[in-house]
Amino acid sequence: MDLKESILKPLRLLKNLTKEPVTVDFKDIYDNPRETYDGFRGFHTNDWDKCIGCGTCSEICPTEAIIMADRAELDEEIGKKASRPTIDYGRCCFCGLCVDICTTESLKLSKEYLYNTPNPDEFYFMPEEKFLGKEVKEGYVKTEASNLLALEKTDMNHASPDERKDSFMEYVKGFSKDQAIKEAARCVECGICTTACPATMNIPEYINAIWNDNFEDALTQVYKTNPLPGVCGRVCTHKCESVCAIGHLGDPVAIRWLKRYITDNTPNEIYESVVLEPVSESGKGNIAIVGGGPAGLSAAYYLRTLGYDVTIYEALNHVGGVMRYGIPKYRLPDSALDKDVSFIEKIGVTIKTNVKVGTDITLEDLNKNNDAVFLSTGYMGARKIPVPGSDHENVLGAMDFLPRARDYGRGEVDIPDVHESVVVIGGGDVSFDCSRTSTRVQIEKYGKANVYQVALEEYDCLPASLEEKVEGSEEGLKTYFGYGPQEIVVEEGKIKGLKIKKVISIFDEDCKFNPSFDDSTEELLPATQIIMAVGQEPNYDYLSKFEDKVNINQGKIEIDENNRVVGLENVFAGGDITKGPDIITGINDGHQAAISIDKYLLAKK
Repeated sequence: MDLKESILKPLRLLKNLTKEPVTVDFKDIYDNPRETYDGFRGFHTNDWDKCIGCGTCSEICPTEAIIMADRAELDEEIGKKASRPTIDYGRCCFCGLCVDICTTESLKLSKEYLYNTPNPDEFYFMPEEKFLGKEVKEGYVKTEASNLLALEKTDMNHASPDERKDSFMEYVKGFSKDQAIKEAARCVECGICTTACPATMNIPEYINAIWNDNFEDALTQVYKTNPLPGVCGRVCTHKCESVCAIGHLGDPVAIRWLKRYITDNTPNEIYESVVLEPVSESGKGNIAIVGGGPAGLSAAYYLRTLGYDVTIYEALNHVGGVMRYGIPKYRLPDSALDKDVSFIEKIGVTIKTNVKVGTDITLEDLNKNNDAVFLSTGYMGARKIPVPGSDHENVLGAMDFLPRARDYGRGEVDIPDVHESVVVIGGGDVSFDCSRTSTRVQIEKYGKANVYQVALEEYDCLPASLEEKVEGSEEGLKTYFGYGPQEIVVEEGKIKGLKIKKVISIFDEDCKFNPSFDDSTEELLPATQIIMAVGQEPNYDYLSKFEDKVNINQGKIEIDENNRVVGLENVFAGGDITKGPDIITGINDGHQAAISIDKYLLAKK
């Protein structure tokens, strides 16, 4: 190397000091940029119609360049948050991790890389589908290779159709530890599931605790809003999963089964410490609860933790309501419900069964001898549709049939009188419960099954859950979806079958329920027994003396939404009789009722 030359060489550039600088007009470059290569990482775009505001992009950003910002023009709705990502390009390193983890593929990188402003604060954007109002070409996007989300649900052991259809055994086996941790790892902890849960459970928190193998924290998070997790870990309607962020591109996280994993595997000593610890000994007063279903048990638990002495009055042999008598044993075994109930009893709640309010004890007496009464008697009555022949003795309602099948499973009654050929009417989960239960009883009695199921809705529009539809089909149900019942044909006092026709429409021009049928499609389904699973109804005999004080509208008790009082002093109501049938909604209603009763009684002191 020539040292002298290397030192003096820069001095040769001094001659440029006297020359005019050459300035390239930025506008020309901006309007006519050179085309970049495919996959170029320029400024972000975000499709707001797809974006659900989950914030996974913000969580993964290694430079903390992404902040979720609330937008007043966006409505809060179940399954979406009213926020969108904003990006600080002074921090962004264009790594693309935000794109690779986006749960809806709304966030992408464009080929746009030109932006000029003397104000550094203006390099902080909230991306939209256009870049600053300008159409831009797509650059880096997520691929199968770069995707950071685990889109497939972890397999869980199930009994095969042949194994399960001739048995009342619980056919879902539950997650192992490795399976649960693997499934928990799929959760992005966005919390969108919580917005859909009627009980607003701390879902991301308990899933994170599973991932960390921390049973104490997991169970603590569950019991903050749900004292019946063993039940809900099996038969919850899992609305949370319907909005799961991962479900936009793949299988939703198995939130319900993860809750079951907690309740089935938490050691008993941890269970007792978590459940017993929050109980207050303040001795606030006495509460009577009429009905031991989801709402009644939930209210009892939370009122007891607040320091009240609570007694549940249940008309039947066992508490649980529809959980105990309406859901088949193969979906919800008694052991799961018994475990939940046992801890409610352990914290000091008294349960009195075979006590019917209105007959064995009056509502007036309960009100007189307690500081408050909570009514949660549920929807345990059977409902039928008034087609010709529906008054025949072999036409049953769902809640006539299912409770007897459950009692049979407990060994308390003889095998239900299920005929060799049965038609079940209805398209919801309860109708599949009736069909699948009938299948099992028929196989036990006759060695074969012959069950038809009829519903007005086509398969894709059935209100039943997907798993009921799939499993019912696997178990051999003969389905007539999109057909409506016309008449139960009775000859010489015996049912010969159900006459059906193909549905043209379910609602009329005024959107009122008014099915119309194609007369040319009439068929007769041969059967000697009909089960109508078309809804349940309440029994308000215990309120007969208070008709002038308690308002009942379309089968539901009207309550003051501020304090849940029903029109009688110190009498409250909740659960199915105020909101309609749904277990998790009833559990939340019981929780909220406990809070309302506590506030109401404290204000009176």
